[in-house]
Amino acid sequence: MNETVLWKPATASDNPVTKFGDEVRAVFGPIPQGDCGDGAAQSLSLQVDGNTVDLKPNLEKPGRPLEFEHRNAAGEFVKWTTGIAQCDRPSLAGDVTYCGMNSRVSRVVKGNIEWLTFCRKSMAHQRIEPVPYWEKSNPQYSRLGMIGFNWATGEIAFFDGRHDGALFDWTKPSVPPGGQSYGDTLGRAEAEAIYDPTFQVQCSACHDNKGPYVLTPHIRQLQLGRHLKSRSETLLTDLDDYLPGSSNRDKAPFRVVGSTYTKIYKTELQNAKTVRDPSGNCTECHSLTTQLTGQRFAPDAVAKEPWVSDPDWSQILRVRAEQTKLLQIDLHRTDWARRFGTGRIHPWMVPIYGTDVSQGTRGISDNDWHRLSNCLWDAGGEECGYQPLYTPCPPPGTGPGGDGSVVRNVSATKASSPFGDIAASRLRLTWMYRNSYGDVSERDDVRFDAAIRLSTLPDTATPREGDYPTVEDVKDEEIVDHGKAVVNARDFIRVHDIAYSGHRKYTEAEASSEPRTYELVLPAKCNRRYLVLILPKRFCFDQTGVVYADRGERLYADIPCR
Repeated sequence: MNETVLWKPATASDNPVTKFGDEVRAVFGPIPQGDCGDGAAQSLSLQVDGNTVDLKPNLEKPGRPLEFEHRNAAGEFVKWTTGIAQCDRPSLAGDVTYCGMNSRVSRVVKGNIEWLTFCRKSMAHQRIEPVPYWEKSNPQYSRLGMIGFNWATGEIAFFDGRHDGALFDWTKPSVPPGGQSYGDTLGRAEAEAIYDPTFQVQCSACHDNKGPYVLTPHIRQLQLGRHLKSRSETLLTDLDDYLPGSSNRDKAPFRVVGSTYTKIYKTELQNAKTVRDPSGNCTECHSLTTQLTGQRFAPDAVAKEPWVSDPDWSQILRVRAEQTKLLQIDLHRTDWARRFGTGRIHPWMVPIYGTDVSQGTRGISDNDWHRLSNCLWDAGGEECGYQPLYTPCPPPGTGPGGDGSVVRNVSATKASSPFGDIAASRLRLTWMYRNSYGDVSERDDVRFDAAIRLSTLPDTATPREGDYPTVEDVKDEEIVDHGKAVVNARDFIRVHDIAYSGHRKYTEAEASSEPRTYELVLPAKCNRRYLVLILPKRFCFDQTGVVYADRGERLYADIPCR
């Protein structure tokens, strides 16, 4: 009677890429294509000594060889060079070309949901050379990354392109993991060939500041340029108006979605912490953590070395490794970026003055930095104000930590048998519910379980609370369903995974801003009372599995004989 709507979301495939895509669609709704070739996508330029650099044919030389053209803030030609050894802002990623150029980023926003696609140009030897690959017009790139983020709920998901040395092409938009839908057979197969099924890159180690960007725009590192005669004459980079600013989100919820990813990095996700700066210099404006946001980006921002007061052996090794990495990054930074006075952009953050790093502004003191660095390496105490970085999956409902969604219009009615048998009636249970978490109209990560107890038709007009199945009956993990949607359990029947009416197995949830109708139809015996408890649950698609509401809705129906 009910099998078309009894199903768990995101269970149509065991392939890690396809399953991941199905899980993310259930949380974020439709996933856009990764399209760095669209008209709104932005190209990331390269700056050397305060000049913008691009790779072009040098028309002044025989054969028009490709060379690097340098132009100043006014767009005036400065010089040609045949190589780039250093740049003003080398990448902090560590495993990509330090001074890469002409990568592209695409941003798609729908309500609270933001999708970023990053098409990064990089080479295995991490050097930039005058070859066609680096031209702005060349659509080839080596690193594909997608990030989905819900600004209301803090849910974030990461997709990474395969790492087999093959090149991508941004003139051909990348189909999203899991295709466009459960039924998109061709798209699902294509995505399985595009994305990394092993999740070898721990994206959450850097993207951990409760937003979709590694360097949130309010830090404004991307907007640093040369300081000319006055502070207002600043050369801004490509993303100045493309990525919006945001305030400190230290207390905001934050959770990684994707069961395979979170299983691989379970320990790291559980151990990650947010940090309060004991000196009060940094974390009033910025979120810092005990991951790479704190251990690499923070020391680079203030031009200081990682430091731990009394390190254990593990911390000694990790601090040394990070110091080496930061040294390599700094070796690729121009002297122009480090100089004092006009043009200085490193360090790129200072206390009080933020990104105003011109001559006369002071950097963070060694003492204050040591206190903060100790916290960032999880070596501090109460002064660090440690809190878990990742927050729990919220249950449906209005209970503690719940998402506020409410079950409404619960009813139980008798329906005649379609076979005309007066002794074989049916019981129809209906209710209404809107999965409002994050305000995603296609969200599909909540199902209902129901426990049904039968008793003889009593004389009492209404049942007592103790007559109903309990929340614990519905949640009892000792009752193994072996994949069955309906299970006989002690003195009641349990029905699992009820989707909304009409939401057939392995189909997409239709967009709706209104409560949906749910329905469960049961064969009803004559002269019986049916006592029912329905309970919503959220599929978290992370290591926590499923979380139930703290309370259910009770309903009953009497089926008397004629």
